[in-house]
Amino acid sequence: MSGPRPSRLKQWLFTTDHKQIGMLYFWTAWIAFAIGGLMALLVRLELWDAPPDSWVYAETYTQLFTVHAITMIFLFVMPMSAAFGNYFVPLMIGAKDMAYPRINALSYWLIPPAIILLWCGFLFNLLNVWFGIEFLTNIKPVATGWTGYPPLSNILGSPSFGTDLWLIALVLLGTGSTLGAINFIVTIIKLRKPGMTMHHIPLFAWSWLVTAVLLLLATPPLTVALFGLLLDRNFGTGFFVPSLGGDIITWQHLFWFFGHPEVYILILPAMGVINEILPRFTGKPIFGYHAMAWSMVAIGFLGFVVYGHHMFTTGIDPRVRATFMAMTMAIGIPTGIKIFNWLATLWKGVIEFKAPLLFAIGFISMFVIGGINGVYTASIPVDYKLHDTYWVVSHIHYVLFGGAAMGLFAATYYWWPVMTGRMYSETLGLWHFIVTMVGLNIVFFTMHFIGLEGMPRGAAEYRVQLEGMNQVATIGAFLLGAGQILFFWNMFWSMKWGPKTEHNPWRADPYVLEFTEHHYPAHSPDPIVFVKGQEPPETPVADGTEKRPAPSGTTA
Repeated sequence: MSGPRPSRLKQWLFTTDHKQIGMLYFWTAWIAFAIGGLMALLVRLELWDAPPDSWVYAETYTQLFTVHAITMIFLFVMPMSAAFGNYFVPLMIGAKDMAYPRINALSYWLIPPAIILLWCGFLFNLLNVWFGIEFLTNIKPVATGWTGYPPLSNILGSPSFGTDLWLIALVLLGTGSTLGAINFIVTIIKLRKPGMTMHHIPLFAWSWLVTAVLLLLATPPLTVALFGLLLDRNFGTGFFVPSLGGDIITWQHLFWFFGHPEVYILILPAMGVINEILPRFTGKPIFGYHAMAWSMVAIGFLGFVVYGHHMFTTGIDPRVRATFMAMTMAIGIPTGIKIFNWLATLWKGVIEFKAPLLFAIGFISMFVIGGINGVYTASIPVDYKLHDTYWVVSHIHYVLFGGAAMGLFAATYYWWPVMTGRMYSETLGLWHFIVTMVGLNIVFFTMHFIGLEGMPRGAAEYRVQLEGMNQVATIGAFLLGAGQILFFWNMFWSMKWGPKTEHNPWRADPYVLEFTEHHYPAHSPDPIVFVKGQEPPETPVADGTEKRPAPSGTTA
């Protein structure tokens, strides 16, 4: 005799179902995105006026841009990618759930305490100001920049206990990411449907397989560095203290061995999303399936041998610098393969300009800009000029907002009907795209010129001659923020008033399993059998006047 049905809250708190865990990641990431975006607007507001005018204290400014970066990287892009990976990868390969459901739940539940540790400093600051609680004065938000370079991050440079909380938060997030990576690898390798070979799995699953391997290999060195810095700060060791025999450059090696693969950890799932969306809205299979899969593998491999371009100015051996420069330029080859294959998929397709496709096209165009302006910094002499200027800020935001975030917007619009059972407003989706693209290019393209003028990133003050360009960038930032208000309103409207949709809103063929299998409860018998080598059926175009081959990411 079964016991009483658990409450809805208890069901969500203790769930091990991959779809529910995916939704927990989903909403957590969007909350982090909103808060991180507000921090960015405060940063840009401070940069509206040249000194001596100021909106916030210089220390608060440094705290804001540090926590903004960590929030967007570790609490938005990574959890949002994990949301779609958790929800859809098992469905795509015909698995009932992730390989280790309880570990999957643990991977998520390490995020909330990390959020508390990272953000609590701002709350404690307010409590100290309002109520004069003295013991809170030493718990301030981390203010080291997201890279945390010693000596700025050691106990003399950052005596606040908030820096220790930041280190612990990153250890928690890294542990969760490592556990999640193991789960994805085992799930994709071992739990595929009978007959579904590696060259039949969707490219989104391929992207997550490569991402998981990167996480598994890149996160441990960062964890070692974090523990070393914690020991330096609290127990008197000297791993990164030169006066005690340590070396601050060792931190950079350990950090960037993680930090540059991290860029591909952030962008590869978004690339996988684009591979799923383009066939659905062009009526053509993805061009060059095998080339797309192996180019992701190549990007993952080369991602580990390019990190040294972040350290050209540290005095490392010129021969080592030349090697890193060559490898950094070489990574453009597999990336270029993906760009050209996406364009070939669009070429002569029967295109439906829905919100997912618009953001997919936005991803491609913005990522191209981010890739091109990044190649300049791969050149050693050019990097000496541009290193740690706003040029680099522009580059990374074109890659991570114009690339990763645009891909995640595309994924949200594409899979929203599947995840919620309701359709969003295409009109609001169109305006969200337009305002986002305009604001994005105003703020980040302007930063190219600010960087060429030599303005260092992370600086709260600048030459008065740069005030005009900084004001243009700030206007673009607030326009970009306004675009995201349209997005959140669209999601709220959809959940409250949006029309209910069928289980297959994009008319995907039966071999696109995420549009079929999500209706079956976890661990239930699976009625769908993948038939190896069977050709996908034809599906009607929107007006029903002609036939076209159904797009499928699983065709070899």
